[in-house]
Amino acid sequence: MDSTVYDLVGIGFGPSNLALAIAIEEYNTRAARPEDRISAVFVEKQDTFGWHRGMLFEDATMQVSFLKDLVTMRNPASDYSFVSYLHAHSRLADFINYKTMYPLRVEFHDYLEWAAARVTVPVLYGHTATDVVPVEGGDLVDVVADGRVLRARNVVVAVGLEASLPSGVAPSERVWHNLDLLHRATAFEVERPSRFVVVGAGQSAAESAAFLHERYPGAEVCAVFFRYGYSPADDSNFANRIFDPEAVDLYFDAPDDVKRMLFDYHRNTNYSVVDGDLIEDLYRRVYREQVLGRPRLRMLNASRIADLDARPDGVTAVVEHLPTGELTPLDADAIVFATGYRPVDAARLLGQAGAHCLRDEEHLLRVGRDYRAVTDERLSAGVYLQGGTEHAHGITSTLLSAVAVRAGEIVASVAAHPSPAPRPLVMTGLA
Repeated sequence: MDSTVYDLVGIGFGPSNLALAIAIEEYNTRAARPEDRISAVFVEKQDTFGWHRGMLFEDATMQVSFLKDLVTMRNPASDYSFVSYLHAHSRLADFINYKTMYPLRVEFHDYLEWAAARVTVPVLYGHTATDVVPVEGGDLVDVVADGRVLRARNVVVAVGLEASLPSGVAPSERVWHNLDLLHRATAFEVERPSRFVVVGAGQSAAESAAFLHERYPGAEVCAVFFRYGYSPADDSNFANRIFDPEAVDLYFDAPDDVKRMLFDYHRNTNYSVVDGDLIEDLYRRVYREQVLGRPRLRMLNASRIADLDARPDGVTAVVEHLPTGELTPLDADAIVFATGYRPVDAARLLGQAGAHCLRDEEHLLRVGRDYRAVTDERLSAGVYLQGGTEHAHGITSTLLSAVAVRAGEIVASVAAHPSPAPRPLVMTGLA
């Protein structure tokens, strides 16, 4: 067992906890005394930093401004900003001339990797947290990660989202979630696929259809979705204010019925919507192929997958046209479900400590404005959540827009809670 008692152990090391690690580093730099610094360590199950690698298409762009990076909204002077990254790579002038607020996704991922490699707070890659065990007295917890025990005064859970598939659908060699698309598609580099089916109506579905249509010019791509057509994302000026830091304060303090109203009104800023330029691009492809008499990109709208038979060499998807009930079987080399993501249940990852986290009448975790979970009297150690708090903090909770400011708020909360007096470590028997 590690003999150190950390002020904070972070579970997961994606963009949210990366932003937190940077905020801790910058806080420690400003600390007047060594004892005021926050000691921290992070555990990450991946062997290296990576964020949605299966969707890093070469021409895909971010849906948020580069100014909503890991730090700028909290500390515009930070040298961990996207602008600092561009300067370090001698691309600042070129990016300015590019005249965009939305960098390529592969470039932004490279920025995240650059920041993760520079941060001084230690990260234990290749370690999966399996339990968080309250220590006797309740003011400390032991984070168990692959047999290693890390004792801490606070734990921050930021494990992101997991793939969501329709009920009864299991991933296989020919049944994919779009999160794995690039990895899976490499299997067809030496084959000549004849057809792909893509299910979903959001940005990921549209990007997946566009990617497969371009990458495999001999294959038909059938896009299947409930809607009559792709709906454009609302990224208009006033609607974007729902992602402002001040909006989190208003949302948190609002009555529950107002929270639901605001969430429903602004779902079209993020959920099941597509960038307008991509919609136009896909429509042009469909129309061009109609003119040429070689239709290869098919939009099966107002439809659903009624049945699916997956085999080692392909799938047969039965598509139901909802207005008429007509059933159409489609033999395909693979089917891609771009059916969204769901937050990982934080209580599940918190293990034994999760039993001490209180829930509301809808069985959702009760969380303070500082993202600290409300716990019973048996657990006074801090439990913080990065993600999975949409019910309390609004639509930004799972998005990049909030990571910089939220990281600063968590650091301030950890610093504001006095540390308990040191106590002897009690060995748990784990090495």
